[in-house]
Amino acid sequence: MKSTIPRISRRHVVQGLGAALLPLPHAFAQAADYPAKPIELVVPASAGGGTDALARGFAEVIKKYLPQPMVVNDKPGASGVIGMTDVLNARPDGYKVGMIIAELVILPHLGLAKFTYEGFAPVARLNGDPSAITVRADAPWNTIEEFLAAAKAKPGTVTMGNSGNGSIWHLAAVGLEDKVGVKFNHVPFQGAAPGVVALLGGQIDAVAVSPGEVATHVQAGKMKMLAVMADQRVPAFDKVPTLKERGIDLSIGTWRGLALPKGTPPEVVNVLREATRKAAQDPALRETLDKLILGFAYLDAPEFGQAMARDHAYFKQLVAKVGIKP
Repeated sequence: MKSTIPRISRRHVVQGLGAALLPLPHAFAQAADYPAKPIELVVPASAGGGTDALARGFAEVIKKYLPQPMVVNDKPGASGVIGMTDVLNARPDGYKVGMIIAELVILPHLGLAKFTYEGFAPVARLNGDPSAITVRADAPWNTIEEFLAAAKAKPGTVTMGNSGNGSIWHLAAVGLEDKVGVKFNHVPFQGAAPGVVALLGGQIDAVAVSPGEVATHVQAGKMKMLAVMADQRVPAFDKVPTLKERGIDLSIGTWRGLALPKGTPPEVVNVLREATRKAAQDPALRETLDKLILGFAYLDAPEFGQAMARDHAYFKQLVAKVGIKP
């Protein structure tokens, strides 16, 4: 769509900004030299978790494809809002990149974030993991059908742990409720890990977190995974069926990717896109993901933007339909 702003107005605006903005020739020169110094990779999660581990593994691999390193900086809090806000408020010059997470397309609908995915310039999606319905090994249910039958028989009595009210794992369980007509008793925790510990201790009946977050306990025989909310089975747990195989058309999971503040010069975005594409093809990154039991789900910037738009629309209607409150 053509702008109706006269050219002279644009020139006057640029001149009027003075020191607030670099002159355009200087900006283009900077884009051509990018990156000329280390790049900060902001992680909106705590050190030691899956998002942080992915960021550090990625930063190690991408240094082969950039003349400057990426330095990981964890800024957790408010389900990712603090870290993602820090990126949005940064100067759009490519030197502060965000590891954005699935809560980006959920929290705005709950009034817990004042921004949406549209405030970012996507670079690439790196990872995607489905929700997995997991129970203790001694639970009376051995199939997802038995589990859902119990939830239907006594609505609101089966306790389902999640990583916080409004988190992706909370919404995954709500999506299952909506799809099959059951009602869980949702129990929020300060992250997935405390919920898994509560399940291990018998304080709740199930969790709806990712396979990687319960992997060690499932492999040790302390828990059993009943189903995953994915289009295909998870390779590390290839005996666990998808919900779709059981006649439930539902795929919900988390994802993690890279983004810059909107307004970052296209030349800068493209440098990071190309380096990220090469890093994503590097066997070292796949090995890192496999060790962490994190799913590889690369999407280039346009496709990543489209995927975020679809998720944003889905969670908007889901939150409105079931009346989730923050």
